[in-house]
Amino acid sequence: MSHSSYGRMWADAQGALQDLLQDEMPAMLPRPQKDPFQVFQTLATFYLRYLQIFRRLEAAYDQIVHPQKIRVVRHVLEGVMGRLVELKNEMVELELSEFHYLDDVLQDLKMTPEDLEVPIPRYFLRERMKAMKEREKMLAHILAEKGNIEQKPVAANNMTVERAVRLLQVCERARQGRLRAHFMKEIRDEERKKQRQVINRTLDLHLSATLIQKTWRGNWQRKRTEKERLEEMIFLGMIDPQLSTPSSAQQRAKHIESSRHRMQEQHESVRLLDGPDIKETLQDQIRQWFFECRDATGKFPDFPSIEDGGSSSIFAQRTPEEVAAELAAKEQEKEKKKSKGKKDKNTVKEKKKDKKGKTKGKVGKADTAEEEEKGWKMSPSNFLPTVVQGTKIYQEVWQARDESQNFNQHFDPELVREEKRMEVEVEIRVQVDELMRQELKNLKLVVDRDKGIKKKKGKKANKKKKKKAKKGGKKKKKKEKDLTADRTVESIYEELVLEGILIQPKAVNLRDYLGEYSYLGTSLRQADIEPMPSLSDVRQLIALYGVLPLGSQSVHERGPLIRSLLLAGPSGVGKRMLLHALCTETGANLFNLSPANLTGKYPGKSGLEYLLHMVLKVARQLQPSVIWIGDAEKTFYKKVPKQEKEMEPKRLKKDLPKVVKSIKAEDRVLLVGTSRRPFDADLKAMCKVYKKTILIPRPDYASRINLWKELLKMRGVRFSPSLDLSSLAKVTDGYTQGHILHAVGSVLTSQRLSQQTKKPLTAMEFIPPLARQNPVYKEEEEAFKGWYSQTPLGKRRARAGKAFQEAAELKKGKKPGKGLKKPAEAKGKKKKK
Repeated sequence: MSHSSYGRMWADAQGALQDLLQDEMPAMLPRPQKDPFQVFQTLATFYLRYLQIFRRLEAAYDQIVHPQKIRVVRHVLEGVMGRLVELKNEMVELELSEFHYLDDVLQDLKMTPEDLEVPIPRYFLRERMKAMKEREKMLAHILAEKGNIEQKPVAANNMTVERAVRLLQVCERARQGRLRAHFMKEIRDEERKKQRQVINRTLDLHLSATLIQKTWRGNWQRKRTEKERLEEMIFLGMIDPQLSTPSSAQQRAKHIESSRHRMQEQHESVRLLDGPDIKETLQDQIRQWFFECRDATGKFPDFPSIEDGGSSSIFAQRTPEEVAAELAAKEQEKEKKKSKGKKDKNTVKEKKKDKKGKTKGKVGKADTAEEEEKGWKMSPSNFLPTVVQGTKIYQEVWQARDESQNFNQHFDPELVREEKRMEVEVEIRVQVDELMRQELKNLKLVVDRDKGIKKKKGKKANKKKKKKAKKGGKKKKKKEKDLTADRTVESIYEELVLEGILIQPKAVNLRDYLGEYSYLGTSLRQADIEPMPSLSDVRQLIALYGVLPLGSQSVHERGPLIRSLLLAGPSGVGKRMLLHALCTETGANLFNLSPANLTGKYPGKSGLEYLLHMVLKVARQLQPSVIWIGDAEKTFYKKVPKQEKEMEPKRLKKDLPKVVKSIKAEDRVLLVGTSRRPFDADLKAMCKVYKKTILIPRPDYASRINLWKELLKMRGVRFSPSLDLSSLAKVTDGYTQGHILHAVGSVLTSQRLSQQTKKPLTAMEFIPPLARQNPVYKEEEEAFKGWYSQTPLGKRRARAGKAFQEAAELKKGKKPGKGLKKPAEAKGKKKKK
């Protein structure tokens, strides 16, 4: 695609965003809505429209080459990402469920379930590629050194005489068998040669030609029939087209994309070179102000402090007289504040007494106001101003701008000067202020000759400030001790790698986690049946709660803060795969604090404290980072099994809440727990640590058939009518992705794949390896469902459902024109009669 094509894509996204902002801004006004169904429809519509805009903006940002356009797109893109996370949080609070079914809204907007997928911005990895490569090199170097250190001479195992004799017998028999096979092969070759000589002597030339022709034509026709049958099946959609290698057009498109990325890097290397000129002009302006103030007031002014803005406060469209008067007024205000401080202390007690009396009288008014304003309100957004600002910049600068003649998409120098001049001026102004303060002191010493008095006053003021600072210091909290103050981050990193705490995540993308949308979710909810989430929903939650906040600093700082995630589900559903995909998509470090990995490492309370301090220090310095706790239920065991007591699985139980609380908005650190038996843990303690819980189910029919297709295609299987994928997907009901992957690996050996032309693959071959594995039975699935209903969010949803049912029953039993009667009152009236 050309520059103009991506420009049009950006323009379309901005146009859709402007229409959306016009619809959404009235919704941000404090107008409560009472119908929860209409509220959810509004939120879902906004969410899907933002998702479409996000997809377009991400594609435009990835390929637009113009350096100034990229900045505007990035500004809007981060605002849209943050708004998506906010809307998701609103929907969760409204429905009290992490999983939503948007069939009606999808149909209204003419969208497909594929449009629900949250795109992952490619710049997350591209901008961190250099740091990631350096980290990989350092990790490989440390592991290589570890391997050299651990290499020891291998001691030879003692072998019994009986075992030695048996091994010799096996080797000798194998040697004799190979010789016999070679001898028999030579005999067969000689017999074939004799048969050919006899045939050549007796066979007619015309008959030979006919036989060759018949054989060749039969082979040609069979190949043609097979090809036509395959084309028909592909056309009908019964078999997926298999493209082993990308076409030339696809290869060319990838080459163009990579070349555009290189152009982006080249255009970003432009810098502004007006620094020296700005410095000279600022110094001249400040000097002129010195002498204007002296001519107006008779003495040199005091230079504004850094808190007041330095020299920038001088030139805010004010005369020297006004600046001097303002400085004098500030000094008077400081003196008044000191005198008022004592009076305020006496009046505080009186005000408290008055407030107690007033609050009692205002209770009734507050209650009536709350009753009037019942309903749902959209919570204030931290990202809408960002989106509005980016849209405004686009309208003012780029919407009507003609870039048709800018073939190479070079920057506009005038716009660069306007954008960068203020940044450079702020940096230089700090340096100029220090120089001019010193120059002002020298002028006062030479001309005024009254600096001695001012010095004494300054000293007194400084002493008072120091006393105040000392008093304030007592109230402040004590800073945490740095247990590794004498160590570098590199040395701590190396120690964590050598101890196996910091590990290399596997290269897995989130799109590799296969799963389809649940098409029965809405129907089941309408029938008051809570459906199990689909794998597509799980993939979306990982993108919204993990990838976007870890990848974008602004989304993590200003969006809903998500410190911890719990991935719960039966074994084999892909919990660890999602964890590694989360690290791969964001380039995050992975720390393994699983109970099994901590066995025998950093013993004692002090050792564990030291370990957690090192992990958090490296995680913050080299963010984004993911702290993983496998078998998370073991940390919160109600009773530790005897066989696991040596492991000490509950070592982290007291410290984990502190670790979660210490993660701040500016720290792109996420705690992820994975659990296959969460019902074995103390639920209350576990939910205090893991605020967000994602339940991962076994795959449904649509996900299984997609899984079979993709796994067989990756292994190079040739699909034929004898391989019935629909029957395989139906038979494997209850089996997880891990079970299916194991069955595929055990059947599709290299020898079996080489025999596909002669012996096509059948569905029956996968049944024996599946039969040897235990599926997820309905009882286990119900146990997970029951456990999830006991989580805080599940309990809130259950309470809300009961309240809704009670309200519906009351409405049905209410007669027109009469109030509802309680059962006790009705019984009393019957008795009186």
